[in-house]
Parts: sequence; structure tokens; C-alpha cells
Amino acid sequence: MDRLSKVIERLINQSPFIQEAISEGLINISSLARKLNPDIRKITGKDVSDSAIIMAIKRMPPGTNQKIEHRIKNFMADLGDLIVRSNLVKCTFNNYIGISQDQAKFLNQIKDISDNFYTVSRGVAETTIITNEQFKKDIVEIFSQNQLISESENLSSITMKLPQVNTEISGVYYYLLKKLAWEGINLSEVISTTNEFTIVVDTKLVSKAFTVLMDLKSETLQGTEV
Repeated sequence: MDRLSKVIERLINQSPFIQEAISEGLINISSLARKLNPDIRKITGKDVSDSAIIMAIKRMPPGTNQKIEHRIKNFMADLGDLIVRSNLVKCTFNNYIGISQDQAKFLNQIKDISDNFYTVSRGVAETTIITNEQFKKDIVEIFSQNQLISESENLSSITMKLPQVNTEISGVYYYLLKKLAWEGINLSEVISTTNEFTIVVDTKLVSKAFTVLMDLKSETLQGTEV
């Protein structure tokens, strides 16, 4: 039975949401057992009854997802304000020779404009810039358009102020992104600094994303008060 339990636990952990859905009573365990049975027989080389699988699932200890969620309940209650910015554009370029100098020119161009939004993420082969739509013409004039990989408009961002202890608690980003994924919210970009976490979404989804994050904070607060 120990081997069966380990096999079932491994199969369930391969899906990011199944274990959590089991703990919240959202999955029919009998149906899950029937679905897992062929894989279990293949791995163990033995015929296993659905009832044995059901019993093993019910006896599973709290999984990683549940432990993470428990640890960060109080953390989520301390989330700071949510800041929404709209009318953003995203441009991704190959890392061509001179892109750093062009980036410096662009920053110098917008430095005296108050309330501007600007982030840059540089990878091994490409660089993504997200900024106000009003600066799109400056990007076109300054950066090499021959090296432009993709561009997106009509974007909005939501920035969350994180408590300073966020670097000491595992699963913070997982918890936030999980809630957004469950609601089918596609993220155009994710940006983080030490104590800030920003998601960028299509403007049509920003209201839904904002509601999800606010509900998350409210539910956590209610949970800590009980």
C-alpha cells in the first residue's frame, strides 16, 4: 500500500490543481480513481481496484500546495495597495549592438515627463520594453525597427506592494498566479522587484484581474479574523 500511495501522490502532483481541488471537495474522487487506474497499473505492473485507489487518495497527507497556502495566509492579508496603469504598449527587440545606448537615449527623452511608466526586461537574446502608449513614437524613432520581434498595444498593469518579508516566504508568486490562472486570465508580462509585483494584461481583462486580486486579499483578511 505504501508503494501505491507514492505512485498516486506522484501522479496527482503532476497536475498543479488536482491536489488543491481534492482538498476543497471540487473533484469526484471515484471518477479520479477510475482515471488514474490505467496509469497506476502501468507503473506498478499490478491490477489495482478503484476502491483501493480511493482509499489511498483519502489518506494522502496535506500536499505542497496546501502547506504553501497555509504559510502565506497572513502574508496576503498585509498586501499593500493595488496600482493600476492603463494605455501601455509592449515592444520586444533582439539584443542588437547599441540597444543599451538606445535605451539610455529613450530614458533621457522621457525623464522630465511626470508619472511615466517604464520597465525593461533584458534576456539572453531579447529585450522587452513596456511603457506609456504616448511614448510609442519615441520608441519607433530611437530603437532599431529592423530588430523588432513583436509589439502589443491596449495593455494595462496592476502593481502590488508586497510586505518586505516576501523574500522569506516560498510560494508567494505561485499563490497569486494560481488564482489568476483559475480565472482564465492570460498574462502578457510579469515584472517583479524586491517588494513589488506587477502583472500586465490586455486592457479588456484588467477589471477582472483587479477583482480577483482584491477578492484574494479580502478573503484572506476574513480568514485571519475567524
